[in-house]
Amino acid sequence: MTQQPDFLLDGLYGDLVMDHYRNPRNLRLLSDADVEAEEFNPFCGDRARLQLALDEHCHVIDVSAVAEGCSIIQAATSMLSALLQGKSLDEVSALGERFRGAMKNGAGADETDLGDLLALQVVRKYPVRIKCALLPLTALEEGIKAYRSNDK
Repeated sequence: MTQQPDFLLDGLYGDLVMDHYRNPRNLRLLSDADVEAEEFNPFCGDRARLQLALDEHCHVIDVSAVAEGCSIIQAATSMLSALLQGKSLDEVSALGERFRGAMKNGAGADETDLGDLLALQVVRKYPVRIKCALLPLTALEEGIKAYRSNDK
């Protein structure tokens, strides 16, 4: 029998989730964002806003992440934002696909690049909360799509 990682034993509000909730990373707005998107869930009031500043090669050089609502949305927004620095938009998109897949099917042993986002695997036990964990990713995906359509 495989041993469960500690974060799965902590329950929905494990230490890592609560750390990101209490001490959100990248909590500020950027005045010069290249990518900007906001998603809102009208059913619960959760809101996630992400901004990215890019260099000339479309690599993330600065990140802003602001969330309102439950601890899951706030932690997920912080966790996601902490992984984006220095990545290209293609790498950001690939990371997002892996995170979405992990939330749907469970994370594999090779998903270590998801970093603190792996702590959100516990949310899979509470299907109604999966949308909370994925809302910042949805915002990010929409922001990238809008940036790419405007960049052409």
